[in-house]
Amino acid sequence: MSTEVKIPTLGESIAGGLISKWHKNDGDAVKAGDVLLTLETDKVAQEIAAEADGVLRQKAKEGDEVEVGAVVATIESGAGAPAAAAPAPAPKEPEKAAASAPKAAEPAPAPAAKKEEAPKAEAAPQLKLVPKPEAEAAPAPAPKPTPSPEGRTTRKKMTPLRRKIAEQLVNAQRTAAILTTFNECDMSEVMTLRKVMQDDFVKKHGVKLGFMSFFVKAVVDALKSVPQINVRVDGDEIISNNFYDIGVAVGTEKGLIVPVIRDADQKSFADIEKDILAYAKKAKEGKIAIDDLTGGVFTISNGGVYGSLLSTPILNPPQSGILGLHAIKERPIAENGQVVIRPMMNLALSYDHRVVDGKEAVTFLIRVKDCIEKPARLLVGV
Repeated sequence: MSTEVKIPTLGESIAGGLISKWHKNDGDAVKAGDVLLTLETDKVAQEIAAEADGVLRQKAKEGDEVEVGAVVATIESGAGAPAAAAPAPAPKEPEKAAASAPKAAEPAPAPAAKKEEAPKAEAAPQLKLVPKPEAEAAPAPAPKPTPSPEGRTTRKKMTPLRRKIAEQLVNAQRTAAILTTFNECDMSEVMTLRKVMQDDFVKKHGVKLGFMSFFVKAVVDALKSVPQINVRVDGDEIISNNFYDIGVAVGTEKGLIVPVIRDADQKSFADIEKDILAYAKKAKEGKIAIDDLTGGVFTISNGGVYGSLLSTPILNPPQSGILGLHAIKERPIAENGQVVIRPMMNLALSYDHRVVDGKEAVTFLIRVKDCIEKPARLLVGV
């Protein structure tokens, strides 16, 4: 009996993907539930498991692009499984090997032949020395300056996820009027609050209090203050969003993904930190689902974790705004007429100028700055 391994339906907009890895080899015995392969689509990486016990017979290779519904392997069970094991009978192989052993021994005269050839080999060098030994030896180094092209470059196909990222970035540049406004914020009070409350926060909630939860809350507050940012363009219409699903960009080995924190306005700092931690774990394991990545109204991207001091983030269509965070660095600033050293972070807000005016963008960014510099605002709602 044979069971087909088909590419399942992964989402309305996903027509197929690329087999990035086979976890089982052709001919391996597998059990129901074993992960057979990883399929990369333009949104997520999906593991496909065996539905029956038996022997795996692959019909597609790593790197092949396959469509939804395609049969990429079969699992042979019942009569098929023993047949797969039959081709390796150990007893008969040694007999054949033994039978052929004497024939292998017949070439015993070979050493003699070699001995006969040896004198000829000794005579050959004398002939080579006569013509132009120096001239023939000189060209030998010539090939070295001409390096072999092999190994100097590597060519491979873009994964569906990377192609999708490229397509969206180019699409964002082509369809939106992207403009970026900058500001900076003093991280002193947030850092002090985290230091004071960290131990109690971990004991109560089981996760650390990070910076991202503060920025998610600050963005929600700013979106409520400046609702013109919480919109998207659909043809010749402007759609206003009355909810606050905030995307948080996460870097993975395969590319940047943006899982969404649902209803961030209704969640506590602990809830947000738990969501971020869960998404990071799923991303690392390649188990992010399509639903995790869709429906956000605004995105936060933290290039500071990689050391970036300043950048202009690109919009995540169809959203109209994205906030870029950067590395925290101690810098001298003027405060009450004096020069003091403070941990400062540059903020960058990129927005779609088709629907968001400069005044609204600047007002939004200043509100985020105020909420971070005075985090008590987030607690008392002022």
